[in-house]
Amino acid sequence: MDKIDELAQALARLPGIGPRQGKRFVFYLLAAPAAERTKLAELIASLGKEVRQCVECLRFYNGGNKTVCNYCADTTRDDTQLMLIEKDQDLAAVERAGTYKGRYFVLGGVLTLTGKGAIREKELLKRVEKLVKSLPAGRQEIVLALSATSEGEHTADRVRALLAPYRDKVKTSVLGRGLATGSELEYSDAETLRAALSNRKET
Repeated sequence: MDKIDELAQALARLPGIGPRQGKRFVFYLLAAPAAERTKLAELIASLGKEVRQCVECLRFYNGGNKTVCNYCADTTRDDTQLMLIEKDQDLAAVERAGTYKGRYFVLGGVLTLTGKGAIREKELLKRVEKLVKSLPAGRQEIVLALSATSEGEHTADRVRALLAPYRDKVKTSVLGRGLATGSELEYSDAETLRAALSNRKET
């Protein structure tokens, strides 16, 4: 296969990138200095060596030899709250808002109405079990911080079903007003997220 087309197709598989943009990136790289292409290739190659996945929240982070990320290792954070988010970018958005000081769990995606997609169900249940055992019943809260989209709602319904056995032990809440229908957490501004967190309601 033509190397230009092969790389363009590989880039087109990235989220939000189509065939045209993929080819545009290839021609940009061809016109760029060789040192820039080399640096980019080195950064991609080093991802697997220097970036780890936290064993607690499952987000990716620059970890060195550590097995948990800086948020999970932070002893000042609130252990009674566990926020469930779709992806790493959502965690970054919540942190920018500066309101939430609890723990996180990254679901790793969403479920679509057509049955596509997957979330980390086994890992989630293990994390919730740990939360339930660590504190007296009734003190824990699980915050469903999912996007205000049909996929986010569908995923929230599945998570509620998974958490049903813990209903008497753990309070479950969802983000309140502030997030417009159809909006994704990743692209929400800090003020909107602060309002959504402050106005979250039990579900």
